[in-house]
Amino acid sequence: MNPAEHTNPEGPVRALDVRGLRLRLPGTARPVLDGVDLTVGPGETVALVGESGSGKTLTSRSALGLLPPGATAEGSVLVDGEDVLTMGPDRLRALRTGRAAMIFQDPRAAINPLRRIGDFLTEGVRLGGRTGAADAERRAVELLDAVGLGPELLRRYPGQLSGGMLQRVMIAAALMGDPVLLLADEPTTALDVTSQAEVIALLGRLRERFGTGLLFVTHDLGLAAAISDRVHVMYAGRIVESGPAAELFERPRHPYTAALLAATPRLDARPGRLAAIDGQPPDLRQELTGCAFADRCRYATDLCREQTPAPHPVACHHPLRGSLADA
Repeated sequence: MNPAEHTNPEGPVRALDVRGLRLRLPGTARPVLDGVDLTVGPGETVALVGESGSGKTLTSRSALGLLPPGATAEGSVLVDGEDVLTMGPDRLRALRTGRAAMIFQDPRAAINPLRRIGDFLTEGVRLGGRTGAADAERRAVELLDAVGLGPELLRRYPGQLSGGMLQRVMIAAALMGDPVLLLADEPTTALDVTSQAEVIALLGRLRERFGTGLLFVTHDLGLAAAISDRVHVMYAGRIVESGPAAELFERPRHPYTAALLAATPRLDARPGRLAAIDGQPPDLRQELTGCAFADRCRYATDLCREQTPAPHPVACHHPLRGSLADA
């Protein structure tokens, strides 16, 4: 049985369960993450989308306990039922080589160029004492095959592989410890369009094959729509809208979600310039009153500037209605 399918008296244990996560950094006037709630179930893909600086990467890294120096965290971040925020160094090390793994944005920056691919793939499970060298290599060969690569790559160096091949190696490495949770942080940004499509299709197949929960972090709404079951939209450290992917992209209710979608290039769009979101995200050095998006929102009223809207499913005092075209 997959560990993520274990149950307790309260129901199935989720691959990831984040509740009330608040993260503060030195020198900031407000939390960089402010009451984040999200879940990822076994075999489910959840997308976390938003502009750069919205808190997507910090949220995903919290699932591995990879917090910035000096950060203080409140709330809970449960991976397979255990709270990462209360783990000591040994438990965190075991978590990162087993139940949770991250696929980083740039594979060339994540893989040591002086070591062979085989060493990179097997190091974690070997040093963790979970298996011997021969078994680790057999597992590496199996996972290379699962991502469409041959065993001959074990003897090669990263510089001998293309960017798309290296990202496939990164995905294989992430699966070496049989994780219940995969964290994909902009995993296709450094790839060409063809490689992007291949990696997205591969992640979908692997999710079905291994039953792994996937948190997919991206600023690309097209990718989020293609791969995810559910979507969380982040702005200024808060989740402002959540829902099933198809429904959210067809009928966005938060003005920020609608603005992001309007700024996305589409083949069927009317001729002319792309829409843009005026203004800048709020400064972390300043306190925040009311809705964080109010200064950039054409629907904002005095209520929006004075009172913080309740979160789920739409953190907005004046949610939009109708289809995307109507909004």
